[in-house]
Amino acid sequence: MTVKECYDKLEADYDNILYRIRKDELVKHFALKFLEDKSLAKIEEGLEKKNAELAFRGAHTLKGLSANLGFTRLYEISSKLTEELRPLGLDSPNLPNLFNAVKEEYIRTVDILRELSDSK
Repeated sequence: MTVKECYDKLEADYDNILYRIRKDELVKHFALKFLEDKSLAKIEEGLEKKNAELAFRGAHTLKGLSANLGFTRLYEISSKLTEELRPLGLDSPNLPNLFNAVKEEYIRTVDILRELSDSK
């Protein structure tokens, strides 16, 4: 799988990130670094411990990472979660659905990035 094919499968903005980073090899390098990300675990920990600040920080970090990497779908859903947590914290009635959507997209993103990592 090429980096472009990976981004296409992610429905992500390859052209924009390539314009910003300039080299396909660097795009791949930074995209694969995402596999080390622990943002989803921080969100989960914040929710389990009823710690709204920790959940918000995890969501905000994920939003920023996905924006910087051009992961459009993950950015959009993590942005919604971040903005829901900002004023309402854990009292948001939409929190379970938003978190599940973020988790699903995060896992999909990681799975596709692993395909890229496994390809030579």
